Amino acid sequence: MNGHNVFAGAFVDRSGHRRSDADWLTANVRSRLARFVPVWQDKCLAVEDPAGISLLDFAAVDAYLEPRDAIFLGMYRGHPAFTMGIDQEEEPDFAANARFHDLRYLGSILPADEANLAAHARALVSWHRLQGFCGVCGQPTRAESAGNTRVCTDPGCGQQFFPRVDPAIIVLVASGAQCLLGRQTNWPEGRYSTIAGFVEPGESLEDAVRREVMEETNVAVGEIRYHSSQPWPFPSSLMLGFQAEALSREIRLNDGELEDAAWFTRADCRSGHPKLPYRLSIARRLVDDWLAAD
Repeated sequence: MNGHNVFAGAFVDRSGHRRSDADWLTANVRSRLARFVPVWQDKCLAVEDPAGISLLDFAAVDAYLEPRDAIFLGMYRGHPAFTMGIDQEEEPDFAANARFHDLRYLGSILPADEANLAAHARALVSWHRLQGFCGVCGQPTRAESAGNTRVCTDPGCGQQFFPRVDPAIIVLVASGAQCLLGRQTNWPEGRYSTIAGFVEPGESLEDAVRREVMEETNVAVGEIRYHSSQPWPFPSSLMLGFQAEALSREIRLNDGELEDAAWFTRADCRSGHPKLPYRLSIARRLVDDWLAAD
């Protein structure tokens, strides 16, 4: 399969061996080569004309950063790349032409490698904010492994925590020359998308596909084929995309998650009604690839 989904791609050499090299990290976080991706209120810094992520040097972020709090992302374009969360009400003013933007917007305008870097940074900063206390004993945690691990500060506990990823399936179900799409009540009028849901404990991906489609639409699924995946850091999902063949066609909204679901032909999908998923999503790629198979 050609290409990759938005936010995906191995553009950053994560250099995991450097995470435990304290001397290397201390030297490089302040070096002239270091580059920083600041995150403020879950937004990343970027310029718009032309669109590009803002990579700052240490001097630019020094006032906002304790070097020990820098989160090492890896090597990017020959530079040690770090991220950091900025915890203040007012938007920091780094440059006249740079502003903080929502990652969904940036995913639609940034080059693929920069969108991947921004998603990586946002996901780690968000995880650190949510993992400030130990889930075992309730004591504060501290960052270790250059920000890629957190550890309970209670010596009697010492529990380690790693950045979480929540697996979710997303599937284009087809029946002959039609595909199954649904919509939620809070979506823009006329917007439909593929069926999706989180994988539950003790469940395989294939089982999750069949369960979610049945729960949401009452349609039974037979053959399932893996398509591709997409990191979706809002805040921590990994979307696992599939194509599937329907064994039944009668639709019933069993669990109330969808406002509507229906079968659509390729002509329907090309007509503008329904409105298809946003182009940065794996849902749109699943639909587009189904259309292209005609």
